[in-house]
Amino acid sequence: MKKWVGMLLVLIVPLMLLGCQGSAKQEQATSTSATEAAKEPFKVGAIVSVTGPSAPLGEAEKKTLLLEVEKINAAGGIDGHKIDLFIQDDQSEAKNAVLAVSKLIDEQGVIAIIGGTTTPCTMAIKDAIAKAQIPQMAMAAGIPITKAPNNEWVFRTAQSDAIAVQKVIGYMSTGLKIKKFAIIHDANSFGQSGATELQNLAPKAGLTVVKVDSYKTDDTNMSTQLTKIKGSGAEAVVVWGTNPGPAIAAKNMKELGMTIPYIGSHGIGNKKFIELAGNAAEGVVFPAGKVLVPSSASGEQQTVIQAFLDDYKAKYGEPANSFAGHAYDAINILTKALEKAGSGNEKLRTAITDTKNFNGISGIFSYAQADHDGLKTTDMVMVEIKNGAWQEKK
Repeated sequence: MKKWVGMLLVLIVPLMLLGCQGSAKQEQATSTSATEAAKEPFKVGAIVSVTGPSAPLGEAEKKTLLLEVEKINAAGGIDGHKIDLFIQDDQSEAKNAVLAVSKLIDEQGVIAIIGGTTTPCTMAIKDAIAKAQIPQMAMAAGIPITKAPNNEWVFRTAQSDAIAVQKVIGYMSTGLKIKKFAIIHDANSFGQSGATELQNLAPKAGLTVVKVDSYKTDDTNMSTQLTKIKGSGAEAVVVWGTNPGPAIAAKNMKELGMTIPYIGSHGIGNKKFIELAGNAAEGVVFPAGKVLVPSSASGEQQTVIQAFLDDYKAKYGEPANSFAGHAYDAINILTKALEKAGSGNEKLRTAITDTKNFNGISGIFSYAQADHDGLKTTDMVMVEIKNGAWQEKK
């Protein structure tokens, strides 16, 4: 009898132990599952101009944000937190951007906002985002965006007009070796920002601005302004705006027989300008990020740019542009900050501020307390349109 009892114990005890281990594993799995379930997604808002006149910029930004968030979430998210991306289309109108920011903050409870696409839309939402004290990753270039007041919470991924204008001034003074030029600009805040900076920097480079004129964003003809410039003695004309205005100016210049150099802003760094201007785009020179001419980048940044271009082409069957690059930089800089700081407002802002040597598409970013732009003139190159394609202008 004792022998049988002993044998039963030999069989039962291991089974009991296995059962306990199984329960422990089950409890552990349940606990892990609960932890994962507890990791709420990070809600991120985006306000972009998917439709309206600035759609060639905003559409590329929207596509990039969707692509990058898909990749981040597929890789497991940010320390287990997936990103919930809420995109609002401001239709290229500042009043719609204001409505969009209210929805994102009050209804969706986002912890950060990417946008806007244009300077007018970005300026329109800047104060509301600062009041809510959440970080904003702006993708527009107007200088006032990162200037006081209410600049504590806004960071920028587009190259500001300040460095783009420096590239243009340098090209005219040392590349073209001219002394006089004229400016025609969009009357909105982006165009005004560039025109003001051009007039500020020109005298320091020995250049004289002989004529300044403007156009409204939805104007369809600029012959009147260009005729005045034609008679001003200008040796070049700088056009500061985003499409379609600059493309119309290029066509009008050709119709008027103006052969002086056309220098654009970085707001025409997409194929839409070439499409709209047609053969009038030939020979146009403008400052741009190295994404338009990847061979102009080097080291790790060139690798990052090429990988992004490949991913975008594979996903959408079309090439990426400068504005897609601004969106890539915005979501990836924000992601790295979330990895370090989580979703706390102040900690997240500090983590973004502490971003150093981030190899982005628009440049190599290093933010600081007093520098929410993070880029230098060396992050841009001068680009010329030749045979409908971009090439570096050296």
